[in-house]
Amino acid sequence: MSENVHPGINLGASHGEAHHGSERTAFGFWIFLMSDLVIFGILFATYVVMRPNLAGGPGPSELYDLKSIAKQTGLLLASSFTFGLVSLSMKYGSRTGAVAFWLVITAALGTGFLYLEIKDFARMAGDGGIPQRSGFLSSLWALVGLHGLHLVAGLAWIGVMLALITARGLSDAVKSRLLLLGLYWHFLDLIWIGIFSVVFLGGMA
Repeated sequence: MSENVHPGINLGASHGEAHHGSERTAFGFWIFLMSDLVIFGILFATYVVMRPNLAGGPGPSELYDLKSIAKQTGLLLASSFTFGLVSLSMKYGSRTGAVAFWLVITAALGTGFLYLEIKDFARMAGDGGIPQRSGFLSSLWALVGLHGLHLVAGLAWIGVMLALITARGLSDAVKSRLLLLGLYWHFLDLIWIGIFSVVFLGGMA
């Protein structure tokens, strides 16, 4: 396998088996991410088709809070940056404390995003924007809700990785799993940019 094929960043030859181990596990994880991308693609297409079907219910102008959406976007982008610092801390020096610190900061930013998202869903439901009200709302809740569930899974994964780092340190297996987690986290960031552009900005246009 090519020395340049790896999930996320290149750990480099100095990381020995961790570098090669991450290469071996990358292919299956890329397949998982691509299958997930297909699911999100279907939900994006469904939303675009259902967007005009309000059935007399509330639409984007009544339900969307762009200030809250902007805050959520900022938190998620910042969490992607801090996860980049996790990867760099692991690659340059393998500093366990620094890796754990940036993982905690990433989880805190992701939790902030999730809090605002749940708050928005609760407000929309209070304003009559429940999923069964119209085709538009069903597709909106399915798309944005699925992204939120992925984020919950990502936060749980970060928790598991913190426990593994505490128990085993930055072993080769832990390094490979952190790189896969990084791919997953940046993937969620990419999906959110699509939601922000198509659903929220497109909905208010």
